[in-house]
Amino acid sequence: MASLKDLRNRITSVKATQKITKAMQMVAAAKLRRAQTAAESARPYAERMAQVLGNLAANLTPGAETPRLLSGTGQDRTHLLVVCTAERGLCGAFNSSISRLARDHARRLMAEGKTVKIICVGKKGYDVLRREFRDQIVELIELRGVRQLGFENAEGIARNLLGRFDAGEFDIATLFYSRFRSVIAQIPTAQQIIPAEIAPTSAATGASADAVYEYEPGEGEILAALLPRNLTVQILRALLENAASEQGARMGAMDSATRNAGEMIKKQTLIYNRTRQAMITKELIEIISGAEAL
Repeated sequence: MASLKDLRNRITSVKATQKITKAMQMVAAAKLRRAQTAAESARPYAERMAQVLGNLAANLTPGAETPRLLSGTGQDRTHLLVVCTAERGLCGAFNSSISRLARDHARRLMAEGKTVKIICVGKKGYDVLRREFRDQIVELIELRGVRQLGFENAEGIARNLLGRFDAGEFDIATLFYSRFRSVIAQIPTAQQIIPAEIAPTSAATGASADAVYEYEPGEGEILAALLPRNLTVQILRALLENAASEQGARMGAMDSATRNAGEMIKKQTLIYNRTRQAMITKELIEIISGAEAL
C-alpha cells in the first residue's frame, strides 16, 4: 500500500497536470475561433475558382493548347502524396488520421506496382510515415515558425510542386488534409490537385456556359494562367482547414484530459482519506490496547 506522502505527491502532480491541460484547452479555444473564421472565409473563393475552371474546361476543345496541369502527362506511373499535418502533437487523433489515410493510399498504389513519392508538410506526419516510407519521402516542409498561415506559404508549396511536375518527377499529385466540420468532427480528406479535377458544370440554370461567359483571350490561355493560381488556392484552403481542425482536435483532447485528471484526483483523494483513516484507527487501537494492558 502506498504511503500517505506518496499519495499526496501523486495528487499534487495530477493537479498540476490538470492546470496545464485546462490552460491548453483555453488557448486552443481562442486559436480555434480565428482558424475557423479563416477556413470558412477561404471556402467560397476556392469553390468559385473551381466553378470558373469548370466552365472554362467545358468550353475547351481538347488539343495541343490544353494545359498540362489539366490534361496531365497521360500516365499514372508515379504518384506524389502531399501529406499536411501539424507541427505539434497533443491533439488527439488529428495527425494519425491524416497519416493513416495517406499510408493506406500509398500501400494501395504500391500494391498496384506504382511508384510513390511523399512530401510531408508538418513534422508529425513525417514522424509517422517515415517508419514505413522512409525511402519514399522526398521532402519535409516545416511551418513551425509561421504564426499565421497566408497565401505566401501556400504559394511556396505550389511552386515546389510545379517545379517537380515540370521536371517530370511525378504524374499525379494528391493532397491529404483534414476538413474542418466542427469541434468534434474533423474529416481526413484526399484531393487530387495535379492534374486538376474539374467538376462538370451544372445545367440547372438551363443555359450553356457559352451563353453565360465570353472569353478573351481563348480558354486555353486563361486556364494556363488560372490553373497554377488554383493550385495555390487549393493548398491554402487545405492548410487553413488543417489549422482549424488541429485546434478543434486539441481543444477536445485537452478537455478529455482535464476531465480524466479530475476523475483521477477524486479517486486518489478517496484512497488517501481511506488510508489515513485506517492509520488513525490502527494507532487508536494500539493506544487503547496498551492502556488496557496496564
